[in-house]
Amino acid sequence: MAVLHVNDLAIPCKGILFDKDGTLLDLLATWGTWADLMLKGLENQLALIGKDNSGSGPGLARVLGTVHDDAGRVIGYDPAGPLSMATAEETNGILAWQLYTAGVPWNEALARVTAIGKEAMNELRRLRAAHPLPELLPFLRQCAAASLKLGVVTSDGAVTTGEQLEWMGITSYFDTVVTRDRVTHGKPAPEMAETACRELGLDPGEAVIIGDSNADMQLGKGAGLRLSIGISPAGSTAHLLDADTVISGYHQLRLTI
Repeated sequence: MAVLHVNDLAIPCKGILFDKDGTLLDLLATWGTWADLMLKGLENQLALIGKDNSGSGPGLARVLGTVHDDAGRVIGYDPAGPLSMATAEETNGILAWQLYTAGVPWNEALARVTAIGKEAMNELRRLRAAHPLPELLPFLRQCAAASLKLGVVTSDGAVTTGEQLEWMGITSYFDTVVTRDRVTHGKPAPEMAETACRELGLDPGEAVIIGDSNADMQLGKGAGLRLSIGISPAGSTAHLLDADTVISGYHQLRLTI
């Protein structure tokens, strides 16, 4: 059994579960690009029906919890907001609501958002837009050297998750990948972690989780994992209320055998 050293803790463990977006990959580099495309597509749809959303409600710039520069490009996000935490279905609902409140029938609003999303995902695939967080790869190599069993638990779907792990060249490190479409109850319910531990052959108390949202921390607590580690590259920790400990990056983690 390896020992994971994090801050002032030394935790024996046999496995680690990772969230994907904002934990394995740079969320802004992937989903910031996607959000730019989605919001631009939505803006175009509103313009087609003669609606201007800029002066009503929160405006398109805030419906996904994104932060924008003067040119309207996404440059940040709320770690407790939809871009960080919502499933694809939830996000489609949020965006379709903007069209519905502008007068588009609900079924048509959903169809238009789905079409915008298809184009946005095709562009992400063209760009192969997925970049690992700094120091992730050396840490995964440490995990492999220590014979830790690794899994991914993500609110994303299986196809997108598989593609992005492949683009980053890290697929082979993970013995199981539990996506939202594989479980009945998503985060913060414990089912994803329970499924991952079962497939890894681990008792929950032998595993830790690393994630960037409080839903990840609650997932770990609910499943009875040994430790819930919050990761916050931007330095904000207020949203990680249920974390046992918080790091700013993988350079703060070390394994001994």
